[in-house]
Amino acid sequence: MLEVSALSFRYPGAAVPALENVSLTARAGEVLGLLGPNGAGKTTLIAHLSGLLAIQDGDISLDGQPLASLRARQPTRIAVAPQEYAFYPTLTVTENLACFAGVGGLSGTQARTRIAECLAFSQLERHVAVRADRLSGGLKRRLNLAIALLHRPELLLFDEPTVGVDPQSRAFLLDAVKALAAQGCAVIYTSHYMEEVEAIADRVVILDQGKVLRQGALSDLLGADATELQLAVAGEESGRLTALLSPFGHVTRQGDGVRLSLDARQDVAAVVAAVAAAGLEIRRMRYGHADLEQLFMALTKRSLRD
Repeated sequence: MLEVSALSFRYPGAAVPALENVSLTARAGEVLGLLGPNGAGKTTLIAHLSGLLAIQDGDISLDGQPLASLRARQPTRIAVAPQEYAFYPTLTVTENLACFAGVGGLSGTQARTRIAECLAFSQLERHVAVRADRLSGGLKRRLNLAIALLHRPELLLFDEPTVGVDPQSRAFLLDAVKALAAQGCAVIYTSHYMEEVEAIADRVVILDQGKVLRQGALSDLLGADATELQLAVAGEESGRLTALLSPFGHVTRQGDGVRLSLDARQDVAAVVAAVAAAGLEIRRMRYGHADLEQLFMALTKRSLRD
């Protein structure tokens, strides 16, 4: 549905580009997770997709049509649920929805029907007469969502939609995102919470320093790297354990234990047997592929970003 091809962008006076040769696709009926540390280029990419930045180099198309010309003709096909609260604080929930419905060309019975549907989907029916600035953080996020859905967009951009919300509201928002994809929307979901992306994304793009580091189906990305074994033994034996396991793969210290990335021809049973033969008592063990956070940290080199 959406195709970004070799997109590059440099802000005036910047020493390096904010985006460099970025290519990706977002398909109807799936969630694309967009990840990256601060300064990776995520906000710049979202700004291009939402029409806030003009293209310098590359192409963006929606159903084979240039995005800019399509937005000029059908601006409501794409909607954004931003990190910031995108409503009028002194208006009530219903007044906000009516305002944004009118801006997008909805009126009369059509507007009332669509407002009722979005209130129901976002579970805001009990708060219709409440001023937006008096809503809780979770309810404000749900109002952002309801506004974004008013015009039945085909592409939805979620930019850090769960910042500062309680666990129940976060769970509701994640379920809502999955439901929208199941209904046929194309969803791009940006978050710093790796467990959220791992829970809902079909495919993932990892950006850093304006470049795509890795992209693909989530199952393929997590299955492509070495199988990992996290292990802790009784006593002060982590140093000895590191030396013992080094023939089986790459070993790093982790808290009171170690993490072993197994070489392709090594077997976990052989590792356990070696530990037992050395007279070490296993206190804790976890075996499986790396999770999304481990992959992300390995690709972005763990350095702090401002």
